[in-house]
Amino acid sequence: MSTVSVPTPRSGVRTRRFRRLARLGFAVNGVVHLLIGGLSLRVAFGDETTQEADPSGAIARLAESPAGLVVVWAALVALVALGLWQFTFQSRSSDPSRAKRWGRRIVESGKGFASLALAGTTLVFALGGSTSSSATIRAISTDLLARPAGSIVLTIVGGIVLGSGIGFLAIGVRRGFRKLVRIPAGRRGLAVLILGAAGYVSKGIALGIAGGLFVVAAITGDARRATGLDGALRFLDVPPYGTIALTAIGAGLVMYGGFLIARAKLAKL
Repeated sequence: MSTVSVPTPRSGVRTRRFRRLARLGFAVNGVVHLLIGGLSLRVAFGDETTQEADPSGAIARLAESPAGLVVVWAALVALVALGLWQFTFQSRSSDPSRAKRWGRRIVESGKGFASLALAGTTLVFALGGSTSSSATIRAISTDLLARPAGSIVLTIVGGIVLGSGIGFLAIGVRRGFRKLVRIPAGRRGLAVLILGAAGYVSKGIALGIAGGLFVVAAITGDARRATGLDGALRFLDVPPYGTIALTAIGAGLVMYGGFLIARAKLAKL
């Protein structure tokens, strides 16, 4: 005899709490991107002593705040919740097309992996340590290039990152993010649209450059070219036009952070 699982009030409360933590995860990710954008602008304005313009640099800035340890631990919990939500609830789809259902699962699982990877970086700082995304990526790339098929693997990684960048760019241009959030009426809605469009385009360009540099590193055998987001942004910092581009992308990443903070409240979860 088969049994049917019936949702209980207690399970509903747990789901609502889980959803609130996931929303907080969007806000944390938004703050991280605000800081990455700010660090990018400091590089563009000639500050050579600034931290890396990537997640590790942003989390380091959070850890240095007056309530740093509390903030970092709270961020860790929220990011883990967001990652798990994306792996479970967000990857569900009722679309009649099997291909679209699997496509959504793959995309949302990728987002979940990214959130948990950011949570991993946060955990290092929460435990009192420190890490450098650029140095880690460079070390892994060096190890890969020393192996027989390492350049192929690094090329594939670069292609995936480049593809992600193109995806972000397309979402920004087509305003595909509108299906992810409830757009308010009036000026607030216009602000969300502007933040989303500029933010997704900027993030897409930054990821695209990072992916391209991975491919270049694989072709040339020079692991120093593979430095992730920070290296991609610093790659642009060549006066005069590169610096202008870096300034624009840095501002765009700040706007992406603003969109993610708005998404914490407006996300369709």
